[in-house]
Amino acid sequence: MVYSAHPCIIKITLASPLLPDTITKPAFSTIGDRSNVSESESVITSNSQQTPTDRSASSSRCFVKKKILWIIIGIIVVILVVTIPTVIIKTKKTNEIKLPTVATEITTQQFTITAKNPTTEEPPTTSTSTTTITSEPKFNKWKQDGITVVGWITEKPELYEPSFPEGIYIDKNKNIFFADTMNHRIVEWKQNIKEGQIVAGGNGNGNRMDQLNRPTDVIVDEQNHFIIIADMFNGRVIQWFNQNQQILIHNIACYGLAIDKYGFLYVSDKEKQAVRRWKMGEYNNEGTVVAGGNGVGNQLSLLNSPTFIFVDEDQSVYVTDQANHRVMKWRKGVKEGIVVAGGNGQGGNLNQLFDHRGVIVDDLGQIYVADYGNHRVMRWCEGKAEGEIVVGRNGPGRPPNHLNNPTGLSFDDEGNLYVVDGGANRIQKFEIIL
Repeated sequence: MVYSAHPCIIKITLASPLLPDTITKPAFSTIGDRSNVSESESVITSNSQQTPTDRSASSSRCFVKKKILWIIIGIIVVILVVTIPTVIIKTKKTNEIKLPTVATEITTQQFTITAKNPTTEEPPTTSTSTTTITSEPKFNKWKQDGITVVGWITEKPELYEPSFPEGIYIDKNKNIFFADTMNHRIVEWKQNIKEGQIVAGGNGNGNRMDQLNRPTDVIVDEQNHFIIIADMFNGRVIQWFNQNQQILIHNIACYGLAIDKYGFLYVSDKEKQAVRRWKMGEYNNEGTVVAGGNGVGNQLSLLNSPTFIFVDEDQSVYVTDQANHRVMKWRKGVKEGIVVAGGNGQGGNLNQLFDHRGVIVDDLGQIYVADYGNHRVMRWCEGKAEGEIVVGRNGPGRPPNHLNNPTGLSFDDEGNLYVVDGGANRIQKFEIIL
């Protein structure tokens, strides 16, 4: 008996010496391809042995079938490799898109501005991995009951009680300097101290070097430790340093003062209907007109009784155009301003102002106005038709939630709002709500 094996065919041959002819017993072939099996798969070969050509063809067929099988398996693997990461990425993106948009909040409320020397910061943004979202800025709010920090809190009212105060300046240590207008002096009120100290004037009204006559505004050069005063009724801008005085600018109907980050001094001139600028230390000239200066009127190139001013980081000048009941913004180098608050005549509506005074701008570019005749502080966003009441919405009076002819405004570095309540002879601090 002889066994002959093939990868796909098993053949059995029986031989007997007793027979004259060689008789080949039936051989059984089985093909093991799963995709093509049938009951007639067994092949009986009689009287002849399978040739090499047949074996080669059978082997070729098996190779082709194996090749097809590996190709199918390869395709399946490739599909899985491509499909699985795609599904994971899509699921991740879907989860990200479903995440709620978080409005940006200013958590620290860090301010570095005062009424005279502001800083500007970029409005915050939020973003995701696929989309950048600019959220609406969160407008600051303040407690409606003010805290009296100057006025009616001292045991010596004859010395330290202000009389119709106006301009205010707060330094980095939260010390308050203000123009005690009708007492003809400048007073410094240190933080947490119940008494102020006279730092300029205080010798009665007059035009001597040691006297002031209804000063309206004050700014402090913290680096050089001197103060600059708008000595309005004496028609001069005067500098005080340790009781030593120097007249910087003569013959000017000065009312408001400001210093920009480059050290330029700005002064409003009510008589010439202009705001002019001087380089610090160079006052022997007429200065440079940066707003108005074209006569009196209500056109965009004109002013009518400019009082308080504010200068931002871009050297844009905000002017209280008092008799026109509006606030004007003059960008550097322009010939005309734009109206950023009021401008709709005298009145008490949200789009109006009435004999307003102090103006400041926060780091988001929002404009705050002491609306003197309406006994309130208004906030305006540039380009908006109306403002909103920030504090003092209850009419004139002395209760903590009232104002009476507010004149000056300032922020400390924590964002607390200080209001010079001129008609009530006090300064109110409104704490920011965090």
